[in-house]
Amino acid sequence: MNRPKLVMIGNGMAGVRTIEELLKIAPDLYDITVFGAEPHPNYNRILLSPVLAGEQSLDEIVLNPFSWYTEHGITLHAGCKVHQVDRVRRIVHGKNAHGETISASYDRLLLCTGSNPFILPIPGKDLEGVLAYRDIADTNAMIEASQKYKKAVVIGGGLLGLEAANGLMRRGMQVSVVHVMPTLMERQLDTVAGKMLEKSLFDRGLRFFMGGQTQALIGDWDGGKGGRVMALQFKDGTEIPADLVVMAVGIRPNTELAESMRLHVNRGIVVSDTMQTVTDARIYSVGECAAHRGIAYGLVAPLFEQGKVAANHLAQFGIGRYTGSLTSTKLKVTGIDLFSAGEFQGSEGSEEIVMSDPHAGVYKKLVIKDDKLVGACLYGDTVDGSWYFKLLRDGRSVADIRDKLMFGESNIGEGGHEGHNKAAAMQDSDEVCGCNGVTKGTICKTIREKGLFTLDEVRKHTKASASCGSCTGLVEQLLMFTAGGDYSATPKTKALCGCTDHGHQAVRDAIRSSKLLTIGEVFRYLEWKTPNGCSTCRPAVNYYLISTWPKEARDDPQSRFINERSHANIQKDGTYSVIPRMWGGETTASELRRIADAVDKYKIPTVKVTGGQRIDLLGVKKEDLPAVWKDLGMPSGHAYAKALRTVKTCVGSEWCRMGTQDSTQMGKDLERAMWRMYAPHKVKFAVSGCPRNCAESGIKDVGVIGVDSGWEMYVAGNGGIKTEVAHFLVKVKTAAEVLEYTGAFCELYRQEGWYLERTVHFVGRVGLDYVKKRILEDNAGRKALWEQLQFALDGEPDPWSEFDKAGVDTRQFAALTA
Repeated sequence: MNRPKLVMIGNGMAGVRTIEELLKIAPDLYDITVFGAEPHPNYNRILLSPVLAGEQSLDEIVLNPFSWYTEHGITLHAGCKVHQVDRVRRIVHGKNAHGETISASYDRLLLCTGSNPFILPIPGKDLEGVLAYRDIADTNAMIEASQKYKKAVVIGGGLLGLEAANGLMRRGMQVSVVHVMPTLMERQLDTVAGKMLEKSLFDRGLRFFMGGQTQALIGDWDGGKGGRVMALQFKDGTEIPADLVVMAVGIRPNTELAESMRLHVNRGIVVSDTMQTVTDARIYSVGECAAHRGIAYGLVAPLFEQGKVAANHLAQFGIGRYTGSLTSTKLKVTGIDLFSAGEFQGSEGSEEIVMSDPHAGVYKKLVIKDDKLVGACLYGDTVDGSWYFKLLRDGRSVADIRDKLMFGESNIGEGGHEGHNKAAAMQDSDEVCGCNGVTKGTICKTIREKGLFTLDEVRKHTKASASCGSCTGLVEQLLMFTAGGDYSATPKTKALCGCTDHGHQAVRDAIRSSKLLTIGEVFRYLEWKTPNGCSTCRPAVNYYLISTWPKEARDDPQSRFINERSHANIQKDGTYSVIPRMWGGETTASELRRIADAVDKYKIPTVKVTGGQRIDLLGVKKEDLPAVWKDLGMPSGHAYAKALRTVKTCVGSEWCRMGTQDSTQMGKDLERAMWRMYAPHKVKFAVSGCPRNCAESGIKDVGVIGVDSGWEMYVAGNGGIKTEVAHFLVKVKTAAEVLEYTGAFCELYRQEGWYLERTVHFVGRVGLDYVKKRILEDNAGRKALWEQLQFALDGEPDPWSEFDKAGVDTRQFAALTA
């Protein structure tokens, strides 16, 4: 039986996504042939900028290798441009690089011809060294030029132009950006955000000519009218030198072939809600070449939505409809996070809520009309962009949350435990990757079922973060959150974040070798791409400073995660949990009375005994936190912090007839000695009074088990979803030795662990033999580490009772009472 024939013209992201969707629902329906004008398989055009900047290779941005086409029985004619389509005979004609004609008949045709870069119609546009920036060939030409020439001019201050400028600058060129408008990225940013972006990029070395109107490009011979470009001339007659000119002034739908086929074209190939051309129902069109209800979309997410609808109809299901897309723009321009959606410029009758902190590089503007969020513009901090877009899309009234709207989702009551972790706060139905329509639930389920542990694996199996890349940080959080809760993927070659090329160890080494004492010094010394860093690198660098230079480097509370700034765990309803410290899990009647009184006084709805042998007060209002802490009169349990959390104990020899050692007292001694110890991640101890191990010492960061002749010590256990049994470290005789060995191990971890790396991953990275060499074989070194920890902890304040000394910003509690 002969299968119907589907021919696709264009081998880009939108078209291949349509084929992928079709293969999911009707894998054997068609014989498929693809014509691609470029000699490459399907690749991620959005990631050409990292290739230009030298951050990725061309191989790394390929989405579907040649083998994928073969595996799915698809005939691919790469490097073959279609020049004619006979709609009567239903035959496609193309020519390859050798001039040979290749033809294919079709029953259904999918037009995905994309768009063409707009070239300014000015004298000199055909000079050598004048390029557009659209495909791999353009990118390679720019890389080659950067190796020979020094001065580049980019015409266009939109996203593509700025990425081109950054990439060429990273390649060593002196780059000038000419933009006809007064502010950069005026379609995505308002004036304030645009000016902030300009200043930030200027500080990095880019030169700007705002409001610059290009009149001509000047060549280097034939009276200035030929040869290679040598200068750009403005309308006022002034010139700037240029060995390379890149035009990034916009795109136009590529409709040349469609027009020759006599299809209806108006701002693109006109299609219906089923993505069929209005002229010929056998022909479909998706992507930047298609015009749906008068709009030709240029963002990935709408194009992929179109592809899903087209695949549905090609599969003969006939139920999908594309009705248009409400778009948002979440981008990372040379390391700076940007987000905009809706009417972010404002309109008649609208109101604006604005927060601006130029020093921190953060700007937020929310536009409200008729008690609904209608627009948002975020610069520098876009963590709540998806939430704002959801509010905008749903059209719900924000009157009840207006006073807290600017402070983000976690302050409204839709956040979750560990408020800094956006991943944990999201619902399974919430969309993570807008480009590919992938939800949190889909990602988490795939991670669990397939045992994924790297970002590349998640991309391969779900396509989340595989397109524009703006959701990469959130996907990484989901990976950490799902693959064991405490999972920390920290390969040695991975950069600390997108703000720098340096890894964790390089940052730690620089801080120690050059005695850097502030975040600003670190950023300047290591030439951070983003002058003020981001929510990923600032907490890490802050920790590295205070752990390397205690008493000299000052803690920056604003560079900590939200829970550590509030000194309580935010819950999913916006309230907080308070867990006071109980030394070794032991309490008194007086403490219990104070807890009960606080619960009654502040109407705290839930009281829970935790797995760490403490009492958790759940549902505390943020404005009540200082008063609750004061009335409890108990130390902070640090249940919110990257610090020593709990020391779990059994009753030991004092009460248990099986006990061989006083585990409760040992646990209390350990906890009192180290309870203010900040670390790369949370740390848990346990002390069992006998080998029956009732305190579960074998799965803690430090586990101590009493035996007849003393204590056995274990390190680097983990009791999360992926349980790791602790490693035996040493057997000691005295309680003092337990303190010394525990302190030395913890200080080694504090000094050499990477931020958000649990002890199990730290020991896995450096090796247990290394730990034993430092702790067991080097007696003087062990004692020095223990002394260093005691020095660091001496005088460390309790954040619940010493606000000023701990740098607690009390304004955060008063803000919610207004």
